Amino acid sequence: MRLVTYESGRGPRAGVLNGERVVDAWDALGSDGISVRDLLAGDRLGDLEATTRSAGGTPAPEAKLLPPIPDPEKILCIGLNYRAHAEETNQSIPEVPTVFAKFRNALAAPGATVALPRASKKVDYEAEVCIVIGKRLKEVDAEAALAGVAGYMLLNDLSARDLQLATTQWISGKSFDGAAPCGPTLVTADEAGPHDGLEFSLTLNGEEMQRSCTSDLIFKVPELVSHISNLMTLEPGDLISTGTPSGVGIARKPSVWLKPGDEVEIRSPQLGRLVTRIG
Repeated sequence: MRLVTYESGRGPRAGVLNGERVVDAWDALGSDGISVRDLLAGDRLGDLEATTRSAGGTPAPEAKLLPPIPDPEKILCIGLNYRAHAEETNQSIPEVPTVFAKFRNALAAPGATVALPRASKKVDYEAEVCIVIGKRLKEVDAEAALAGVAGYMLLNDLSARDLQLATTQWISGKSFDGAAPCGPTLVTADEAGPHDGLEFSLTLNGEEMQRSCTSDLIFKVPELVSHISNLMTLEPGDLISTGTPSGVGIARKPSVWLKPGDEVEIRSPQLGRLVTRIG
């Protein structure tokens, strides 16, 4: 399934993208609820799949999409998780995952226009595959970790490099408003396919800048989920963005920085198309 959060006459609602229509998830279930996070926490995805196959709904072009999980408890990101990206930025290959955080103010919807922060002159793009946690996980091993993954979505880890690199802590450059465009849908793990076969690419104003596959991750999905679950309890709806491959703007000669009017597009045959405009 492809889960969305969309703006309805009743406010933000959880939905299922069913072909060319968006079906209200809670109407289909005949239950009270609002968010995709509620669906995950209530373990309702199995029930939902059976009830939405032939349902009506809103034509997809009329449904204003929001971030698939607009209210995560945690947004965790992994740095330097592709060998070529670590090498292009002249950093050592990590022996354990590098974990940092973003916050809810960073989330931006599919198709959103993100304003560049006034505090930065060097904002960069980063195409990533983001894990969405489906169950509470605490101190699980890698073999058990995949059972707790609800699915995946695309995420653009927009990064203000001058702020990020001003200190040894990266959060300053990673958490400006709109710094995490994501979506367009949460693709459930069964539909997305193998965790190590998710392909994606990024173009800037039509020019390809990044292309990779999760098969090239240094720390793959089961390892990441297991590792983080041993640092903190993961809850349904938590996000783990898995890192970006080579081709980022800071490493190009000359460096490429985002500017007003730019359009960044991330495409994946499994996860769809995420467009972000820069304002």
